[in-house]
Order: sequence, then structure tokens, then C-alpha cells
Amino acid sequence: MVAALARPGRELAKQLLLIQLCAVMVVATGMAVVVNAEWGFSALIGGGICVIANAVFALCAFLFSGARAAKRIAASFYTGEVLKILITVALFSVAYMYIQVELVPLKITYLLALGVNIFAPVLFINNKK
Repeated sequence: MVAALARPGRELAKQLLLIQLCAVMVVATGMAVVVNAEWGFSALIGGGICVIANAVFALCAFLFSGARAAKRIAASFYTGEVLKILITVALFSVAYMYIQVELVPLKITYLLALGVNIFAPVLFINNKK
């Protein structure tokens, strides 16, 4: 019963991650075709950073469910947010130091994935009516 209460939230998180991933793939493919392969690769890296960090957060956020686990839910939510920030910083550091990336497509696609993260839930809310 308790796991059933968290199921709708988990499904929304999966849908959001899938939408983010699709948006990143479309933009990366478009940049690879229109500009060049380096831009496409950099766009894929930038969007991938956001998608990976959000996936880790979603895993932590929905680790527990139910009213009796309220303290564990709050703790896992905050842990997920801290991990999301640390993973984002670490992946950007790795991308800057060890991978030859173009900064413009990297940052544009990262910001696009963040925008999807902000605006996609509005689509979910409007579809419920």
C-alpha cells in the first residue's frame, strides 16, 4: 500500500527524465548535423550532465514512502539534492578538464535540460484536467 502511494510520483519522474533525455538527444543530433560533430558531442555531454544528476536525485527522492517514513523521506530528499549538486559540479569538472568540449553547446544544452525540468511539469498538470 505504501509503495503504491509513491508510484504516481515515480512515474512522473520517469516521464520527466525521458522527456529531458529526448530533448537532449534531439538538440545534440541537430547540432551535429547543422554545425559539426564536436558541437553535437558537446551538447550531448552538457545535457547528459543534467539528466544524470536529475536521475540520481529522483532515485534518492523516491527511495522511501509513507507517513511513517517522513523523516527518512526528508533526509533522502536533501541527500538527493546534495548529491545532484555534487555530481553536477564533478561532471562539469571532468568535462572541462579531460574532455575536449565546445563551451557554447555544452552550456546551451545543459540549460535546455534545466528548462525542460522547470516547464515539463506544467504539461503533466494540464493533462490531468
